[in-house]
Amino acid sequence: MNYRDIITIEPDKRGGKPCIRGLRITVYDVLEYLASGMTTEEILADFDYLTSEDIQACLSYAADRERHQWIVNA
Repeated sequence: MNYRDIITIEPDKRGGKPCIRGLRITVYDVLEYLASGMTTEEILADFDYLTSEDIQACLSYAADRERHQWIVNA
């Protein structure tokens, strides 16, 4: 799975924030749910249009951004 196939950025959608498959749910939304203690199963139950691959893509996207941020600031 390549997160680039799932995470989209559209200037006119959610202020250009990275979203999942062109939907209006952002990577940040999903990461915030996970950080607050929600499980993948709970997120999938609340948002039936999401898949476990979508959630994995959010984590991969965040890890890649963190990696790039570290390299830029090193």
